[in-house]
Amino acid sequence: MHPAFSVIIFTTASGAGYGLLALTGFFAANGWLPADSEIIACAIGLALVLITGGLLCSTAHLGHPERAWRAISQWRSSWLSREGLFALVTYIPAVLFFLGFVAPEMIGVNWKLCGLIASVLSLVTIYSTGKIYASLPTIRQWRDGRVVPLYILIGLLGGAILTGFLTAAFGVFMQEIAWVILALAVVTGMLKMTYWRSIDDGPAESTSSTATGLGAPNEKVRLLDAPNTSENFVMREMGFRVARKHATKLRQVTLTLLFAVPLLLTLLASMVDGQALLILLTLATVVSAGIGSLVERWLFFAEARHVVTLYYGAETA
Repeated sequence: MHPAFSVIIFTTASGAGYGLLALTGFFAANGWLPADSEIIACAIGLALVLITGGLLCSTAHLGHPERAWRAISQWRSSWLSREGLFALVTYIPAVLFFLGFVAPEMIGVNWKLCGLIASVLSLVTIYSTGKIYASLPTIRQWRDGRVVPLYILIGLLGGAILTGFLTAAFGVFMQEIAWVILALAVVTGMLKMTYWRSIDDGPAESTSSTATGLGAPNEKVRLLDAPNTSENFVMREMGFRVARKHATKLRQVTLTLLFAVPLLLTLLASMVDGQALLILLTLATVVSAGIGSLVERWLFFAEARHVVTLYYGAETA
């Protein structure tokens, strides 16, 4: 699949934003973040900025962005519609969470309860985003049981790393945050490697033989003549291929920047005392994870093979 830049930015930014909102709501409700500090308000504000920016960026992938609101009308059958609906609904408890914390005397709500509700809805929204791709039977690389958990875990990892930076900036960096980052980096990195191994070694569900109905299922059917004399939309969008050697290098970049570097920098951050150095380390962690997330998401699309490519010369999909 051709990686659309707008979708990559959307899934990366909004995923980290929802992850940050989910962790902030959970941590605040359980007293793991100081209620007498401005860190909670800043975390909610940053989360909403990332979420809103990602959602606005996603409309750039549409032919008619002004009609984006119609997407939620098919929520009974479409995970894309459900994602849009949950994304909008999440704003309600998130905004009440922010206002209830900043001005409790003006907004008569239980801001901790609103934080928990926003946390749950954030995870549901990320789940819906993952299901958009995992529910497509036409792409074997996406029809994998690890796709949705990886979307959730990467979102939470990004949120945890942002939480670590914010707590360091406010001088309240806690060892518990470091352990959350370490655990998420290890678990998510291992799950991502098993996913790559699965799409590399897993048998092809569709071949040129099964697509055309010619020959035995394991028999190769060769295309004698191209269906088009020039490149069309399907070939450009669905037939994008990344060279194996480049994919291997980009996987190494992902493992290094998204998982290994944040893990090492977080370990160092948990051992230092100076706030300036702590802020520098956590900021470097944010930058590394951000770049790694973009590379990981680009690969997620670039390595996907749509079955329609079988009609354009591909032997397996």
